[in-house]
Amino acid sequence: MATDQLLRLFAEQNRVRAFAAVALGAETSEEVAQVAGLTPRGTAVALLKLREQGVVKTLDDGELRVDYDLFRNLAREGEEPAEESPVTGDEHTDMILRTFVRGGRLIRLPAQWSRKQVVLQHIAEQTFALGVQYPERTVNEKLRAWCDEGEVDHVTLRRYLVDLHHLRRSEGIYRRPTA
Repeated sequence: MATDQLLRLFAEQNRVRAFAAVALGAETSEEVAQVAGLTPRGTAVALLKLREQGVVKTLDDGELRVDYDLFRNLAREGEEPAEESPVTGDEHTDMILRTFVRGGRLIRLPAQWSRKQVVLQHIAEQTFALGVQYPERTVNEKLRAWCDEGEVDHVTLRRYLVDLHHLRRSEGIYRRPTA
């Protein structure tokens, strides 16, 4: 399924409401109708389209579920292969980044300290503008995006960035130093 096809699927309000109901735990068409506030016919039509497009699936026991794998795969289809997109122009640095960073996500932190420093510097440079002040909540949100489905959590990442002086922290405000 193409992304534009997915957008067209969710352009109809009843489908969005039915999808949301399934995502929130409705397991039958009756539950979907109740949670989404749809008529039985509106529910049936919406679920039919959602099933046809593969965003909702019916399990063997008849329960409805969102097919989250479909969304993960769609998200990955949009990523360019890391091997084809050098980041810095420096062959050694690019090799390290291709190994540990894919599609704007940190796969894992390298064990070797010098490589870890390269990856952390890259994350800091790509995430935070020089001299701009960020509240801790914003820093956490930005770092969570790097950690999605990875082995490292955003708190560990934030701690490393502060410890290595890629970020400075003062009274709950963070900034990337200019020098």
